Amino acid sequence: MRLTKNLLALIVLAIGALWLLQGIGVVGGSFMTGQPQWFYIGIVTMLVGLAGLVWANR
Repeated sequence: MRLTKNLLALIVLAIGALWLLQGIGVVGGSFMTGQPQWFYIGIVTMLVGLAGLVWANR
């Protein structure tokens, strides 16, 4: 169960990082590229992933 929680939290963290990079224009090829709101959504998603990692490893 702990492994599943860690993997899910890492996936959320990776998706947040991708959205953040798309929001600042580093990763192209999407409607999200260069859109500042995706930078902020990515930050929040990464924080949720980090919180999930902390929770899974308590």
